[in-house]
Amino acid sequence: MEKKKSFYITTTIPYVNADPHIGFALELVQADAIARYKRLAGSEVFFSTGTDEHGQKIWEGSLREGKEVQKYVDFYAEKFMELKKLLNLSNDNFIRTTDPEHIKAAQEFWRICDAKGDIYKKKYKGLYCVGCERFLMDKDIVDGHCAIHINLKLEEIEEENYFFKLSNYKNELLKYLSKNESVIPEWRRDEAIEYVANAMEDFSISRDKKRFSWGVPVPNDDTQVMYVWFDAFVNYISTLGWPNKIENFKKFWQEAEKVQMAGKDMVKFQSAMWQGMLMSAGLPNTDRIIYHGFIAGEGGMKMSKSLGNVVNPVDIVKEYGTDALRYFLLREISSFEDSPFTMERFKEAYNANLANGLGNLASRILTLSEKYLEKCPEIPEQSDFEEYFKIYETFDIKKAADYVWHKIGELDKKIQATEPFKVVKTDPEKGKKLISEMVVELYVIARMLNPLLPETNVKLKELIKTNKKPETPLFLRKD
Repeated sequence: MEKKKSFYITTTIPYVNADPHIGFALELVQADAIARYKRLAGSEVFFSTGTDEHGQKIWEGSLREGKEVQKYVDFYAEKFMELKKLLNLSNDNFIRTTDPEHIKAAQEFWRICDAKGDIYKKKYKGLYCVGCERFLMDKDIVDGHCAIHINLKLEEIEEENYFFKLSNYKNELLKYLSKNESVIPEWRRDEAIEYVANAMEDFSISRDKKRFSWGVPVPNDDTQVMYVWFDAFVNYISTLGWPNKIENFKKFWQEAEKVQMAGKDMVKFQSAMWQGMLMSAGLPNTDRIIYHGFIAGEGGMKMSKSLGNVVNPVDIVKEYGTDALRYFLLREISSFEDSPFTMERFKEAYNANLANGLGNLASRILTLSEKYLEKCPEIPEQSDFEEYFKIYETFDIKKAADYVWHKIGELDKKIQATEPFKVVKTDPEKGKKLISEMVVELYVIARMLNPLLPETNVKLKELIKTNKKPETPLFLRKD
């Protein structure tokens, strides 16, 4: 792919019907690590996340809590906005689908697709899953329940809705998906191709106001509101100011490298439905869609708000700190496959690789430096990160984190092999030279931590430059 100077990355936007959970924290920190890497590599970056605030799930949630629906979404959206500080995110915008400008953008997008002839109205009857906010096909139903939301009762609904002619774009979608880079990992691209080739259908994009009215009004039809998916997809361009702030949109959509992060259950939504809508509107498609796996809890069961088995990232950060959670999500969780999360596994990794690993290494080197060197050794202005940066271009963040921890391991072995703490006593000049080299190597590691552990990156570089050992451990062992 042609190298582009501007780079756009976005997460999916979660429903605001519950507290944030660790599965979405994974997507956020993965996107943040990529955004930070791209900035390091010299790109101008726009990183967006936000919240999806319309639809039946939201409406029913507000009724259950006895809140006016706007106040209900305001309350939960605030919790998601707080993730920026909690996870040390570098996002440039936080888009809410109840923002007036987003609503106008969704309506304009509808008008464009309608003018293209891709929107039509028909009566539809089927089984509806409130959890998925969609009608299900037979293959989506297991023992009378949605395969994803097994604890929710399906509703049989018949009503007249607007539909989007996704079938008009079958050939174009297959051509788009034929590019190796369009979907990562490869097996998700195969999944997308299989869906488009053999299972894709036109999809409903509106709901009857008589059933529920919490949605974006359909242009020129006051009996319908937009289906939450149609409305939500538009966030990816409304966050850039489309259709009004054309310069920003041009820089970060039309001329940029465009990457979207999503969970593996989003394949047909992101790779087919949204890309088909872009084709209808005559806009460039996403360059790459990166699908991550699920985080599984105890017993290997998928974590889900609807299943009630989620882990709250706030609790973990409160006890262990932001970078501890970022480390676990970026290195101990696969970038593309399902991975287990238990507090026992988290604590083991924290102690072994942060407290006893990076933290202990930094303490040993900085203690020697403070004791035996008069000042911080000269640090080269640039480091050769070509090999490291190449890994990020594959979007395998776990592999990038493994690379850093391999360097940490090598430096630790170097200390054990050369024993500078002994050499400096018998041959001061040689010992100081060894310590200086290790300080510089530690600084390079600190630089590499920028996308992964940004707080530790800053703290460690400051300690090295001031030639100070840490007053308290970087990571305190938790037994």
